[in-house]
Amino acid sequence: MNTTFQNDVIKCLELDAGKTLENATTKELYNAVSKAAVAQAYRGADKFIGTKRAAYLSAEFLIGRMVYSNLLNLGLLEETKELLATAGIDINVFEDIEDDALGNGGLGRLAACFIDSAATQNIPLDGYGIRYKYGLFKQYFEDGFQKEKADDWQTYGDPWSIRRDEDTVIVKFSGQEVKAVPYDMPVIGYGGKTVNNLRLWQAEAVNEFDFDQFNRNNRAASIAEKNDAEVISSVLYPNDETYEGKVLRLKQQYFFSSASLQDMIRKYKAKHGSDFSQFSKEYAIQLNDTHPVVSIPEFLRILVEEEKVGVKEAIGYAKETFAYTNHTIMPEALEKWSTNLFIDVIPEVYSYVLILDKELQEELAAKGIKGEAANIYRIIDNDLIHMARIAIYATHSTNGVAQIHSDILKTTALNEWYKLYPERFNNKTNGITQRRWLALANQELASFITGKIGDGWITDLYKLKEMEQFADDIDVLNEFAEIKHKKKVELAEYMHKVDGFTVNPDFIFDIQVKRLHEYKRQLLNAFSILDIYFGIKEGRIKNFNPTAFIFGAKAAPGYYRAKGIIKFINEIGKLIAADPEVSKYISVSFVSNYNVSYAEKLTPAADISEQISTAGTEASGTGNMKFMLNGAVTLGTFDGANVEIVEQAGEENNYIFGARVEEIEKIKDSYNPKKIYNDNPRIRKVLDTLVDGTFNDGGTGMFRDLYESLLNGAHWHRADHYYLLLDLIPYCETKLRCNADYSDRQAFTKKCYLNMANSGKFSSDRTIREYADEIWGV
Repeated sequence: MNTTFQNDVIKCLELDAGKTLENATTKELYNAVSKAAVAQAYRGADKFIGTKRAAYLSAEFLIGRMVYSNLLNLGLLEETKELLATAGIDINVFEDIEDDALGNGGLGRLAACFIDSAATQNIPLDGYGIRYKYGLFKQYFEDGFQKEKADDWQTYGDPWSIRRDEDTVIVKFSGQEVKAVPYDMPVIGYGGKTVNNLRLWQAEAVNEFDFDQFNRNNRAASIAEKNDAEVISSVLYPNDETYEGKVLRLKQQYFFSSASLQDMIRKYKAKHGSDFSQFSKEYAIQLNDTHPVVSIPEFLRILVEEEKVGVKEAIGYAKETFAYTNHTIMPEALEKWSTNLFIDVIPEVYSYVLILDKELQEELAAKGIKGEAANIYRIIDNDLIHMARIAIYATHSTNGVAQIHSDILKTTALNEWYKLYPERFNNKTNGITQRRWLALANQELASFITGKIGDGWITDLYKLKEMEQFADDIDVLNEFAEIKHKKKVELAEYMHKVDGFTVNPDFIFDIQVKRLHEYKRQLLNAFSILDIYFGIKEGRIKNFNPTAFIFGAKAAPGYYRAKGIIKFINEIGKLIAADPEVSKYISVSFVSNYNVSYAEKLTPAADISEQISTAGTEASGTGNMKFMLNGAVTLGTFDGANVEIVEQAGEENNYIFGARVEEIEKIKDSYNPKKIYNDNPRIRKVLDTLVDGTFNDGGTGMFRDLYESLLNGAHWHRADHYYLLLDLIPYCETKLRCNADYSDRQAFTKKCYLNMANSGKFSSDRTIREYADEIWGV
């Protein structure tokens, strides 16, 4: 029993709120527990002294709700429960606390898992990012349409962050200077021995208030500088369809990159003075996607202009220090900035982009690559700055995030660069932290596993393999199935409380939750549900095991087609709910405001995990790993980490369908979705619902746009760019096979169980050790 911690909680309540446990509000309890836990963390933590540190630069850290995971890692979860119970309070009151809204999808969740794993594995790694005031947005539905509102995640305060005014730095844009004020969040490793740091920068005005303007009755002008500064750290991924939106995005990226570098360089100089030859022995900097790649020319600018280092030396130091993670081959995510915009925002940095381009061309010429042959490498090409090209040229490592993705980078997407620098390319298959996604999110399953093999799996997930020895034990499988059912009941109750849905926990739970994007093919899932609906109505499908199809996803505010897909899924749900003949077999629910806390309820309850991206488009995925860890089968394409999931757990224990990368490569130039549509009445019937009046899109034209995009193409995409019609029938048949297999509950439970037992490879502990050993040298 940690009485020090419990006394600290009571003391914090007295000092900050003048309250006792019995009469404190949830907000007051949350702040007291959190502050006491922060004190406990720093009290017991090891310090890394004189050690090389890695810095993880990321536009997002989707850390979710901090209180439960930090209490778990500190070993204080049970003591907090006991303390609160003395006042008749359930620890679940903290579910009212908002998630820290500092990320959006897999990129940000991966970053959060990595910093957790590094602290648990005693690896000195600090995160650097932006302290967004409103995060992405809060999603709600109105007549089936996605609507957005500001996500003010700090309504209960932010007791996990400590403001460090003394480390404030100035970031300069063209015609604007802003303060970057750091907020430090302890990153607590399991067992509480190591505490790393997540430093998030908040943008503030150098002069918050112009008294002179105010006195002259220019009220707006008096706070204009404050508003212009604070907007930089207000919202994650502002809509960049306009020029102003693009300016804001570039400002955000430069803001946190420059502030983070200034921070590291200040600390370095305190130790080494102006000799930067040792910089890469003190710091390894990992760039999480292209968002922080502007760090590279900024690093050169600081070294050359402010520290008087020679240009060639500075580029050498950059290559030794920086490493780049590529998360996607999607062209829209391989960022390119127009030179005019770049010059408008950060003209001084542009000079160093030019220098990098010139140095690269000289290097290519020395290798005999000149003229036309050199154009595919140009950093500045057709008045566009290619950030991924800077990232590959000026770093020592480029990694993909699943074996198939890394292979695609080498053979097609970045093949010319792989030929140039084969030694720089490597794979680091993504992972998840089992502490949040099993020990915390599924405490019943965690206890069940610990009861069988001990708790070593919490820090070494490979130990789960020991669970395989019980795979034929009927009693063990029954207990495993009971836990799954309990989690389904809990999810159904939560969905009813939060969204008003009535979901039957005796149904199969078939879940697809992730960012809404066309390549993730939520629309394919929707079409398959319609095909099943028509199949039941026509009598073509018999003996269908009742299934709850559950979706969760946010569409970017400016992503019209993604919003159309959400509306379409909600319309399907409405149609089925109103049909008594079919609603006893199918329900369709689209949960609102999908975030980490909702994921913690959804993941343990799934029987079937939908991972259906077009082969070759999903770099890795981490949702697939969370579902596997919690004992679900994967219904998916041979894409991303699905490939490795099947390698680990066996294809016979999962449901793989659809065209593979090499098949798509063969047919891509001759692919004719219209022919498939004309030749297949099932496909035609499903697709026609978009335009034949079956569903109402409120006069927006959204459904017609979806229909046209599949049959005729639109914008920069050819027709059916993500091969939905090619994969639809194989997908429907695989889905029905999976559904039929569920009839043998014991055999199906065994498949789920074997997935859980073979998920050891997918811990972010393994991934982060590979980064530390093979890229960072820490």
